[in-house]
Amino acid sequence: MNKVKGIILTSLITILLGLLIGVNFYYEEDYEIPNHIYQVYLDGEKIGLINSKDELYDLINNEQVEIKDKYKVNQVYPPKGFQIIKKNTYDNSISSVQEVYDSIKDKKEFTLKGYTITIKTKTEGAEPIYIYVLDKSIFEQAIDKVVETFITEERYKQFKDGTQPEITDVGYVIESMYFDDTISIKESYISVNETIYTNVEDLTRYLLFSENSSVKEYTVVKGDTVEKIAEANELNPNELLLVNQDIRSVDTILAIGQKLDVSLIKPVLTLLVNEYIVEDVEEQYQTIYREDKTQYTDYVKTIQEGVNGINRITSRTQINNGEQSQGREIIESETKVIRPTQDKIIVKGTKKRNNYYGEPFDTGGTWYWPTNRPYIITSRFGWRRWDNGYRDYHQGNDIAVSGYKSPIYAALGGTVVVAASDATSGCHLVIDHHNGYLTFYGHIAIKAAKEKYQERQYYAYKASQCDFLVKVGDNVKRGQQIARMGRTGATTGVHLHFALYKGSYNRNNVIDSLRLWR
Repeated sequence: MNKVKGIILTSLITILLGLLIGVNFYYEEDYEIPNHIYQVYLDGEKIGLINSKDELYDLINNEQVEIKDKYKVNQVYPPKGFQIIKKNTYDNSISSVQEVYDSIKDKKEFTLKGYTITIKTKTEGAEPIYIYVLDKSIFEQAIDKVVETFITEERYKQFKDGTQPEITDVGYVIESMYFDDTISIKESYISVNETIYTNVEDLTRYLLFSENSSVKEYTVVKGDTVEKIAEANELNPNELLLVNQDIRSVDTILAIGQKLDVSLIKPVLTLLVNEYIVEDVEEQYQTIYREDKTQYTDYVKTIQEGVNGINRITSRTQINNGEQSQGREIIESETKVIRPTQDKIIVKGTKKRNNYYGEPFDTGGTWYWPTNRPYIITSRFGWRRWDNGYRDYHQGNDIAVSGYKSPIYAALGGTVVVAASDATSGCHLVIDHHNGYLTFYGHIAIKAAKEKYQERQYYAYKASQCDFLVKVGDNVKRGQQIARMGRTGATTGVHLHFALYKGSYNRNNVIDSLRLWR
């Protein structure tokens, strides 16, 4: 019996040992311990497996000496789209760090740690603008330089410090200023194939000129003036002064051989400056004609000479990147007469001789100022820049007065040849004066509007909707009211666009309308 038990026990022990040996064999062959390694991805694509991510980062940084020298940085980072994930895997196909590095550098550019500035303008349909810097103080200093370009360094400091000088007689005060754009700054990794600004000067120039940031230089020759150089380079004089701040005014005498920057300004940002202004504005005298029935029609006598007056006009305006609004808010209650205007008075005979066979069309004599007084010229004849960077040749002079729907007068007698409307000039009239000249009156109001804000800009109204007091074919007299002032068409405020054409109503024949009173 005991022998049988012994045999059974021995058999059980043998079976148990066999099972233990089998289990151990199975564990060793089928359940290996997984490796702790790193999977490298680039834009979602697997690049390879490596044992150490630190070694890869160190290799990238040590190899990219040229980038570090160029940008004067101590660290270069993997490309955008790079990702490294720790994994537990049985995959033994490990790549060397050098192999992964070589694969990465051939696919995408490496990055630097810096800041991405995103600028969203209010221009409809415009894409965001991205600016890259390694030090955000470069952007902050460049912004200051842009502001100083438009309002001067001294005035900007006074505004920030609250030390603007009080107005005693004439002058201006900046009431507020701001960028009319959405600007955000975010720390990010920047690809070295982007334009990375590393100094204030380069970034300032880009912010002022955008894609026109390369310097366009002009050398002064004999006979040059600020106005002549500006005109030849499609600039208005104010723009030339902005870019060349060592030139104080359009009357500055230039030296032969002097170098001027004549680059076209096209600011990336929109700086709006609201100003309160007190200025002395010369008022053109009018010529008044009196009839004398006792004298023949060839009798003309001046009985009073004209003298231009001076008005001290107080107004508010908004300056958009150095260009003031076409409409100015004149504060009538604060406007004073410094020197009254004395109109010129001429007596003309009206008595006809017995051998009268008819006379030529009477244009009424000298030119009549087309608006009420006082007035301000807000945008002069010549090259002009809009806030979106678009440039055009301003064919007239913009005249602003107080009061929406102020009267507009015929500058001389003549015949109305155009009474129309388009999206640019808005409601407008053209008068042929039968002396080789035609005058143009633009941005006239519409009848239905009681306030300026009820007028749609960049919209072509029907002529019947315009606030015309005359129609095509009408003969008008010098000084006769022909319309009311508005802001229809492409305009930034209520004003009259007054233009002069010689020969025919054609852009090629336009001349400065203010020459009529010079």
